[in-house]
Amino acid sequence: MIITPTPIAGVMIVDVEPFPDARGMFARTFCADEFAAAGLTVDVAQCSVAYNASAGTVRGMHWAGEPVRETKLVRCTRGALLDVVVDPRPDSPTYLRHVAVELSADNHRALFIDAGLAHGYQTLVDSTEATYQMNVPFTPGHDRGLRFDDPRLGIVWPLPVSVISDKDRAWPLLAGDGPAGPSGDAAPPGPPGIQRDVAHASGGVGATA
Repeated sequence: MIITPTPIAGVMIVDVEPFPDARGMFARTFCADEFAAAGLTVDVAQCSVAYNASAGTVRGMHWAGEPVRETKLVRCTRGALLDVVVDPRPDSPTYLRHVAVELSADNHRALFIDAGLAHGYQTLVDSTEATYQMNVPFTPGHDRGLRFDDPRLGIVWPLPVSVISDKDRAWPLLAGDGPAGPSGDAAPPGPPGIQRDVAHASGGVGATA
């Protein structure tokens, strides 16, 4: 596997290294030793799947509040989606900034999201499915969220929003002026699939699907 950091601490892109043959290909998608070597949480307590019927569907932005320390490994197993992570940590140098990475069944890419970071995505095609590996079980009463269209976040969704839950539409807006935008100061070179504007941040945040 190839594990690539992003401009936001705690967000890592995980790419497979395929072994092709006449049958197709084989690739490892998770290895506790490799994750531990990269400083990532390796416990798996719960796995979930989200099926989205329509392109343009938005889930997010969610995270689990303290004392729950929920990490996620998110992968698209059918279709394609734009995965977005926002940094809601007030003491972080990337506070209110975000990164966006395309995950698809074709690129086999996954995104590791550390505890305390807001997560969401928009489906790019119909019949898109995402899977999640979490280090702790879902804990009711600790869910936190940000509005997907909050001007302070500056998230540019690639498609008109076709479907979103009432709960996600009702998260309160952040106070303050001006968009935060994508994070990209000193962005390392990474694999294709990261939005181009990630490398051009304008300012300086997101939770469970």
